[in-house]
Amino acid sequence: FLPAKGPHMKPPRYTKAVGLGFKTPREAIEGTYIDKKCPWTGNVSIRGRILRGVVVANKMQRTITVKRDYLHYIKKYNRFEKRHKMLSAHLSPALLVNAGDGVIVGQCRPLSKTVRFNVLQVFPQGGLKKSFTKF
Repeated sequence: FLPAKGPHMKPPRYTKAVGLGFKTPREAIEGTYIDKKCPWTGNVSIRGRILRGVVVANKMQRTITVKRDYLHYIKKYNRFEKRHKMLSAHLSPALLVNAGDGVIVGQCRPLSKTVRFNVLQVFPQGGLKKSFTKF
């Protein structure tokens, strides 16, 4: 990085591309937040699984709860049953999320006792849907 030129110029902010076709948010490039667990400005690499789910809660600090619905086959009855899994994911301050929004999360190293994923992309929705959605 080159030093800042002029009396009011600040040095460029450190950002990196996550890869896998995910764009770096403008807030990550121009923002002033500090987050060591952010995939764009922190020391975290995205590797492993890329999952999709729906945000159930965003009451924790920089962490959200994501619900993933799936179907489980019961051989005896030749039918499927609905099941779901909840997972916690780190939410960078560069992204804004509300309950009911669809998100794509990417696996990373363990960030805490329960958090192993980072939010990469958000799909805003109208409100929280209580119904079962396969994806």
